[in-house]
This record gives sequence, C-alpha cells and structure tokens, in this order.
Amino acid sequence: MARTQTNGSVEQTSADLSAQIETLKADVAELTKVMGDYGRAQKAQIGATAEDSFEAAKQKGAETAEYARQQARDAYAGAEKTVRANPAASVGIAAGVGFLVGLLATRRS
Repeated sequence: MARTQTNGSVEQTSADLSAQIETLKADVAELTKVMGDYGRAQKAQIGATAEDSFEAAKQKGAETAEYARQQARDAYAGAEKTVRANPAASVGIAAGVGFLVGLLATRRS
C-alpha cells in the first residue's frame, strides 16, 4: 500500500506505487500464460480421452454386429434344417401365416 508522508517523499511513494503496478501487471501476465497452458493441456487430455472412448465404442459395435450376424446365420440354418425335416408342416404353417396376414390386411383397408 502506498505510504503517505507529509515531509516531501511524494515522489518516492509514487515510484513505489508504479513499481507495485508493474509487478502486478507481470504477475497477471504470468497467470494468464499459466491458465492458457493449463487450458490447452486439458483440451488435449479431453480430446485423447474422447478419442479412446470413441474407438472402444466402435470396436464394441463391430463385435456386437458380428455376434448378431452369427446369431442370424445360426437361426437361418436351424430354420432351414427344420423345413427340410418337415416340408409338409412348413408349407402348412407358411400358408396359415399368409392367410392371417391377408385377413389383417383386408380389414385395415
């Protein structure tokens, strides 16, 4: 804080105040630089974390899609095996389902 004296040292008080203001300016500039560096570091870290999460989700999605494809292949193979073992029953069931779909379609129209 500036010293006030009545015996003529106003110039020294003014010089002290100027020096304190310059020190404060330097401190604010350094703080601004440090905060900028911190912000850039946080941005880089968050970007890397987001990229890692995206890659993990992408990999998990690919694995899930492959699993679903395999399940569909297995279901198709099972249905084909059943149709080959009981062709008459399969034709009857298909005709019945077709008849029901036809009935439902004509009622809605």
